[in-house]
Amino acid sequence: MKSEPFARGGYCFIPAVFQYSAGVAAQPGYVIERVTLRAPLPLSQGFQRIAEVIRARGRPLAAFCACELRSPAPFTDVGFRGFNEGYVARLAEWGIYEPGSDINPVARSNVCPELDPPSEPCLHAFSFTLPCETQGRTFVVAGSGEAREGSGEYRARTVRYGETDPEAMRAKASFVVAEMQRRLGALGLTWADTSATQVYTVHDMHPFFADAIARRGAAHAGVTWHLCRPPVAGLEFEMDCRGIFTEHRLP
Repeated sequence: MKSEPFARGGYCFIPAVFQYSAGVAAQPGYVIERVTLRAPLPLSQGFQRIAEVIRARGRPLAAFCACELRSPAPFTDVGFRGFNEGYVARLAEWGIYEPGSDINPVARSNVCPELDPPSEPCLHAFSFTLPCETQGRTFVVAGSGEAREGSGEYRARTVRYGETDPEAMRAKASFVVAEMQRRLGALGLTWADTSATQVYTVHDMHPFFADAIARRGAAHAGVTWHLCRPPVAGLEFEMDCRGIFTEHRLP
């Protein structure tokens, strides 16, 4: 696994699947900034807000490099495919994604709140690049659940599918932490470079937090726990991380 440049956006990315990349990092001369919305916006409105913010900062839409979504409930495999096809259509309109390609430079997390979920897929946060001479790398690692990369049904690729006892959750968390570390390595980074780590699960993390997460470096900057489910039915644990100097919250 290694990163590839997306020169028009000012960042490099880790190739993954057609719906998202596994992570992005600003190229020299650029920095990634993150913007959180006060309240999630339906995806069509969310994309309009992204465009407004990026253009107001004098950047092309190709500078859009990562987003964090909220969905009503976990999708079936077929439903997730359909959602992703609609999602990448907007990226194609912006000239970021080539229709029919398996290469998508934009990183993404998409999770489902257990309480007060939205009625439709929404935008929660996004990141984009800006010219900057600041020393130090900024990056976003995309969300990953406990399913191995590849094609075919998620059920066949999922660690301890259908199990949610403490030992099964420990195995799932250990797999995801290792995947995050692998993606960090592909960007030439380590856990020590992170400024934030987010975990998404509705299950108790306390039995395995110390050894499966903290002792492996994943809590270097602390952990924010969201009571959310991963986006595909049958997945139980998801994580993403980032290293960002500047973050904004829109009113």
